[in-house]
Amino acid sequence: MDVLSSRILLNPRDPEAAVVFYRDLLGLAVDKEFPGGTVFFLGNGSLEIVGKGETGPSPDVALWVQVRDLPGELEVLAAKGVTPVRGAEREPWGLDEAWISDPDGTRIVLVQIPEDHPLRKDPRA
Repeated sequence: MDVLSSRILLNPRDPEAAVVFYRDLLGLAVDKEFPGGTVFFLGNGSLEIVGKGETGPSPDVALWVQVRDLPGELEVLAAKGVTPVRGAEREPWGLDEAWISDPDGTRIVLVQIPEDHPLRKDPRA
């Protein structure tokens, strides 16, 4: 498979509320807008809010979003009225994570990679 690009598709029950959440509260930049959909930049990928869902999110699916300053992002979100589902914790695998959720309840894992974590080390000899 020769993958040229990829994106995550979310079909929220309330598309307008989802766009407001991702654009205005999380501050994601809009990549494209078209009738019935909005595509946001999401690091190396994209998040597309499209269509209208009926069943809501699965607890088996989460968005993983790496940030530079987890405490700082949580402060900014709190000032905008976003309450974490779970505050920042150091996970057994060494990453600092906090969980928030979008208006439908889709879990968003905010991740900061500590300076001494193996993911920060240069694997080249």
